[in-house]
Amino acid sequence: MFPCGPGSPGGDRMAGAGTEEPAPLGEQATAVVLLAAPLWPPPPGADAAPPLSPSRSPRCPGSPSPSPAARAAGAPKASAAPAPGKAPQPSPPRRRAGPDCGAGGLGGPGARLFGWLRERCLGRGLFVDPARDNFRTMTNLYGSIHPADSVYLSTRTHGAVFNLEYSPDGSVLTVACEQTEVLLFDPISSKHIKTLSEAHEDCVNNIRFLDNRLFATCSDDTTIALWDLRKLNTKVCTLHGHTSWVKNIEYDTNTRLLVTSGFDGNVIIWDTNRCTEDGCPHKKFFHTRFLMRMRLTPDCSKMLISTSSGYLLILHDLDLTKSLEVGSYPILRARRTTSSSGVSPRNSLEVLTPKVPGERDRGNCITSLQLHPKGWATLLRCSSNTDDQEWTCVYEFQEGVPVRPVSPRCSLRLTHYIEEANVGRGYIKELCFSPDGRMVSSPHAYGIRLLGFDKQCSELIDCLPKEASPLRVIRSLYSHKDVVLTTKFSPTHCQIASGCLSGRVSLYQPKF
Repeated sequence: MFPCGPGSPGGDRMAGAGTEEPAPLGEQATAVVLLAAPLWPPPPGADAAPPLSPSRSPRCPGSPSPSPAARAAGAPKASAAPAPGKAPQPSPPRRRAGPDCGAGGLGGPGARLFGWLRERCLGRGLFVDPARDNFRTMTNLYGSIHPADSVYLSTRTHGAVFNLEYSPDGSVLTVACEQTEVLLFDPISSKHIKTLSEAHEDCVNNIRFLDNRLFATCSDDTTIALWDLRKLNTKVCTLHGHTSWVKNIEYDTNTRLLVTSGFDGNVIIWDTNRCTEDGCPHKKFFHTRFLMRMRLTPDCSKMLISTSSGYLLILHDLDLTKSLEVGSYPILRARRTTSSSGVSPRNSLEVLTPKVPGERDRGNCITSLQLHPKGWATLLRCSSNTDDQEWTCVYEFQEGVPVRPVSPRCSLRLTHYIEEANVGRGYIKELCFSPDGRMVSSPHAYGIRLLGFDKQCSELIDCLPKEASPLRVIRSLYSHKDVVLTTKFSPTHCQIASGCLSGRVSLYQPKF
């Protein structure tokens, strides 16, 4: 979202970008209240399986949601009730009835009951999550979304908008600005709440909420600052540890560890459990050259790191309490190598070069990196080394053991992509998933495009193609007079925010 090149003013300047292989030396989801599922099976004809319920967050207690590959390969689908006067038809082979099916046989009521119970365990089915209709309604509303002229947020005096972040309850919209400031707005009334005029001594790059009141900011002044919405006159504390521009902040709500990355190539862990006015205890967790972005999956089981040289690093079986040793990199590169006990080592590293359409013979730079809210996929914004093309690409996570035990296996598969207008060369455009993961909001020239996996905005696991297919444009929204650098969905309302190079923030919401 920021200018590249050593001489570019402000923002995300990609210092030291190159094409050689990196040599490593070493974002609270909105809770959806589930109504209790019925104790008895649904009536005939009512057990058709709609898309997977988006309500369970991988952070929540209980079993994590299966990956799209696992769901696509083995998830059963409920059979429809037989038409009157016709004998029940056998279920497909992958829905074979087990010993628990009872006397109903493959096509009888026992099979339907068994299938419904399995769907219920996997989180599918009409009666599993009645609140799923709210997501469908929300998706339909985005089809009528327009720029809301009355709620433009003018930030012209604060420089370019580099990042937007809503609080988890959607009550506050924070804006990271080029000119050392952080702005806070009420996104519903569009009223200005507060300006943190000297939040940092240089460009503010990223904002991350730890909960509904605490948030962190990072800057090109090499520091991270913690803030409390109840007392914005002073910082909670300032964190020192990076030696170059800090670009990214992540947070593990389970361990309360703050994770930051910067252009010094370091990923640093901060223990907010022992935070004082002087800062937090910290340690260097990982290092690699040309580091651009770092993200944690929602369940914090993986860390993804993108580089300006086109590589994507994935740390599997993540353990933030252990630093990655310098000498272990050659061993960990062969991912999923098992120990004598048969257990995969923690923090095992995989080095990938994601496939980008049209870029088979040229290098590329991964400028923006986001994760699906359920951890099913990663969303990348890639640009060519000549900076004449850009793409938005979706890669599905493929879990399991390597095909060949002696060599690493690619954990990502390109499923969807779209070419983007390359307006505002040298600036990074930050894109995002919708809260339910059904849509992507992508900066596009002087506006944004809402993209779906299909025209119906289905969930990813319900429209996985055999080969990579184009993302569908659901709606294009243009309201800026300069290049859009960042965009964000509200976690609780049908609203989208976007910020541009000239410092204007626009809100989009439905018109009725």
